[in-house]
Amino acid sequence: MNSKVLSIKTVVAIGIGAAVFIILSRFGSIPTGIPNTNVETSYAFLALMSLLYGPVAGLLIGLIGHTIKDAVFYGAPWFSWIIASGVVGLLIGLAASRIKLRDGEFGIKAIISFNIIQVITNSIAWFLIAPTLDIFIYAEPANKVYMQGLVAGAANIVTVGVLGTLLAIAYAKTRPKKGSLTREL
Repeated sequence: MNSKVLSIKTVVAIGIGAAVFIILSRFGSIPTGIPNTNVETSYAFLALMSLLYGPVAGLLIGLIGHTIKDAVFYGAPWFSWIIASGVVGLLIGLAASRIKLRDGEFGIKAIISFNIIQVITNSIAWFLIAPTLDIFIYAEPANKVYMQGLVAGAANIVTVGVLGTLLAIAYAKTRPKKGSLTREL
């Protein structure tokens, strides 16, 4: 990425990323049986976009996508979980410099690195941030919100671990490996 924080390419990626996040949240989610808690494929896509476009894009895709999703499908934004979604995008995006997905590199070492990062990130966001903010912002009962956070976090860890890894592998295969092209003289 160039020296600008938000290039035109990144701004477009944020808009498209937020739209896809909303669509996947609506049509690619499976209820868990815990109220307002689903298995969400949108987090696998958020992880991919965060790896490709970095922490600012990941943060904004998570914040914008989750805010609009809540407003459209639930009638009002639920800011504790919106913040957690932004944190997921931000923290995975920070790993983008360590994982060279844009260069077509996503081998075993990168897959392990990515999954360690996403497990830590999802744990922070869903086991700690979302339920704690639910208590402070909305005065929700602790046992309810920590159960929701536990289920959402576990579901997101598995979803990002499986679908996110598969998306990243598929993307990496579309990219030429750095230094693999030679110039004919």
